Amino acid sequence: MVLLSQDLAVLKYKGGGDWYGNPTSLPNLITFCNENIKTKMNPKPETVEVGSPDIFQYPLLHMTGHGNVFFSESDAENLRDYLLAGGFLHIDDNYGMQPYITKELKKVFPDKDLIELPSNHPIFNAAFNFPDGLPKIHEHDGKRPQAFGIFNEDRLILLFTFESDLGDGWEDPEVHNDPVDVREKALKMGANIVKYAFEN
Repeated sequence: MVLLSQDLAVLKYKGGGDWYGNPTSLPNLITFCNENIKTKMNPKPETVEVGSPDIFQYPLLHMTGHGNVFFSESDAENLRDYLLAGGFLHIDDNYGMQPYITKELKKVFPDKDLIELPSNHPIFNAAFNFPDGLPKIHEHDGKRPQAFGIFNEDRLILLFTFESDLGDGWEDPEVHNDPVDVREKALKMGANIVKYAFEN
């Protein structure tokens, strides 16, 4: 996989879901990572479409939203090629996305399932230690946070964070009025994802 950058990008998808949700999230995460784990990412994340060859320029793609997701066959093929070539996709369910993305991922990998990651998976201590696994950032309906993955052989190529809402915790403080420690947890877990994706 030829990478032209060590940056991350927002993944734009079809279907009407709000792929553009949490606009302050990634700039804040990038700033945190550049200051705390010595990355040198562009402070302004780019936006790339699922079906575009541009996705191959980025080692890490971030995807979020509340609603519908649709991948065409060419979208699914492009994303599959990207992931198998060494790319990494983080999907953060902003509540409401799960039934749609689960179905669309079957177009990308018909023979692979989302598998819940154990709390001792290396992504939970790549830069900061989370001995209990994925942290809970926003409470909606009392369910525990879960991290699911898709693997190619032994390599984690896709992370789906569910019932956590990391992206909300990355937003500007005044957006959700989260306590400092909650935002810090979210940013530290985000830094783990960045570090893991860049190094694996």
